[in-house]
Amino acid sequence: MTLPDYEIEKAALAQGYLRIAGVDEVGRGPLAGPVVACAVILNPEDIPAGLHDSKKLTAKRRIALEAVLRDRAEFAVAEASVSEIDEHNILRASHLAMERAVAALDPAPDFLLIDGNLVPRGLTIPARAVVKGDAHSVSIAAASIIAKNWRDQLMVDLAQQHPGYGWETNAGYPSKQHKEALQNLGVTPHHRRSFKPVHNILYQE
Repeated sequence: MTLPDYEIEKAALAQGYLRIAGVDEVGRGPLAGPVVACAVILNPEDIPAGLHDSKKLTAKRRIALEAVLRDRAEFAVAEASVSEIDEHNILRASHLAMERAVAALDPAPDFLLIDGNLVPRGLTIPARAVVKGDAHSVSIAAASIIAKNWRDQLMVDLAQQHPGYGWETNAGYPSKQHKEALQNLGVTPHHRRSFKPVHNILYQE
């Protein structure tokens, strides 16, 4: 298993950039809850060991790594709401969350590594899109870890207000329990009405 490394960041440093942020988002697929993005600037002299794509790590490992990152990296987290997802679309909402996370870093980064194949149009800082970035760049992997923990905890909190959907375990993704609860309990204000399973329940004959 090849782990993400600092090579893409090193190439940017060689071009004269000093504050390189990895940016990732979590939560495109769920039927409920916001999309969450994180921007992380690692210290080139102090990169935590074990950074990896958040999807490849256990929850326990992600939480332990986030504690290390809070001590040794700069980061900012931002969200795009369910209403923004429904108003725009999930891709644009993901990009809004990324733009907000980058804007919240202070001092600002001077180069961005964006997970995916598109650079959000609202960004004015030089940037590079990196496909499967969380598997290649430790900065993007760090962003994926913090964003995933943040969103998972947010869905645990929402699950207490709306029991029965299983958000504390499925994080709003379309699990069997979640889809059955949609049928039996109905649609909450935190559901994405533009997503087909939710839309179909709202507008079924």
